[in-house]
Amino acid sequence: MFRKISEKDKNEYLSMAKDFYSSPAVSHNIPTQFIENTFDELMKSDTYADCIIFEENEMIVGYSLLAKTFSQEAGGYVIWIEEIFVKENYRGKGIGKKFFEYLDKNYSFSRLRLEAEKNNDKAIKLYKSLGFEELGYLQYIKE
Repeated sequence: MFRKISEKDKNEYLSMAKDFYSSPAVSHNIPTQFIENTFDELMKSDTYADCIIFEENEMIVGYSLLAKTFSQEAGGYVIWIEEIFVKENYRGKGIGKKFFEYLDKNYSFSRLRLEAEKNNDKAIKLYKSLGFEELGYLQYIKE
């Protein structure tokens, strides 16, 4: 049901990532070139990021993009779940929950981290049911 992305997944991945960034799950769209850059990096190495493809009956139904880092605060490796996307027809069927079980069995980490838009009630409900807690501080970025 879950596997690492490969070159043959390029068109499907690009399409799903564009759908993700056009959805209410995120606050803004990003340039297509950024998505293509990510795919190129995923094909070069899994040092900084992994992409897991979700399949059901040999059909691609979603993906998750994972960023890897080390955190002194967490006491070890952190996997930042950058994106989780399940195609609309496959939502609500437990794929997200199974994906988190896959992560627990196949990755070694001190902390999982993710973000959610405040209005993404279904995702937040899933994350809380899996033991995720809201961080009590703000994050900042500089580009």
